[in-house]
Amino acid sequence: MKMMRFPLYFWALCAVLLYNASSICHGHVSLPGKYVAMFVFGDSIFDAGNNDYINTIAQANYFPYGESFFKNPNWQIFRWSNTEYVKLPFIPLYLQPGNSDYSIGVNFASGGAGALDETNQGMAIDLGTQLSYFKNVSRHLRKKLGDAKAKASLSRAVYLFSVGSNDYVFPFYINSSVLRSYSREEFVGQVIGNITENIYKIGGRKFGFVNLWPLACVPFVRVIPGQNGACLDQVTPFVQLHNKEISNLLQKKHSELKGFKYSLLDFNTFLNERIDHPSKYGFKESKIACCGSGPYRGIFSYGGKRCITEYELCDNVSEYVFFDSGHLTDKAYQQFAKLVWNGKLNFKGGYNLKSLFELK
Repeated sequence: MKMMRFPLYFWALCAVLLYNASSICHGHVSLPGKYVAMFVFGDSIFDAGNNDYINTIAQANYFPYGESFFKNPNWQIFRWSNTEYVKLPFIPLYLQPGNSDYSIGVNFASGGAGALDETNQGMAIDLGTQLSYFKNVSRHLRKKLGDAKAKASLSRAVYLFSVGSNDYVFPFYINSSVLRSYSREEFVGQVIGNITENIYKIGGRKFGFVNLWPLACVPFVRVIPGQNGACLDQVTPFVQLHNKEISNLLQKKHSELKGFKYSLLDFNTFLNERIDHPSKYGFKESKIACCGSGPYRGIFSYGGKRCITEYELCDNVSEYVFFDSGHLTDKAYQQFAKLVWNGKLNFKGGYNLKSLFELK
């Protein structure tokens, strides 16, 4: 199929929880009286454009990304991180030049990032670096607001995380021996690590985590050399253990740490159901991506802006679960956003996002 032009935006849960831009007028922000700030960490599920400011191919500031929102494919894909539910304006990017107002939160996420420093090293901002950026922001807030007000703001804020998928897929992608150097339990333990500890010590109390999706059959995983279009079943035990351990960890923190609250967003079940039963949720295609190259359109083509200049684009994106080889369509993310905002939880002890934001 030849490349065709069509309106589309994609790429992240934050995008589909978008707040109406009417709340921002002529550069002035109209905030609700008692708003809750949001600090965002992780990978491309939440990346709002930080990668535009580093030397990496993992960017999406070109056609066909972003067009149905911006009506201009040259605009950066994801200049927002806020929600129509939370009623916040666009949360600023940490790396965006000139940004010094962190009162409504900051987006630190970076496409391709992992919890481990070694994951996509040099191509993304790893979680450890993102957490160090947050420490800088907390110091800035204390200096600007004073200790008492900064402490109150950081305590009310919600901290969203989506990280881990790249840590498990990357070793297979580069045929690394790292997974043979550790037991499964040891490797998962390294990935989960002390994600929440540093933020809790600084003052964070409310955390939202997206668990790992079913990575084995994502289009770009199917085209890893040697897979020949098959699902990468070897990664599934890591995903299952990660999701089990992150749930156990959050329950443990909830019982041990004063004021610790959390929301565990079940991306795994959500996506499995749509891959296995697409028509039930209004889709026709759940294995092949709308945009990409090669089998399952699983080869990242970056809109023809990198090494691969030719790529295919579907006629009707709303029929597809996957937009490109590693991310869902807007329609799929919209469904997930609605579910995690006020839906029923599958995990013990947590809150949906609506309740998490409303907690004092």
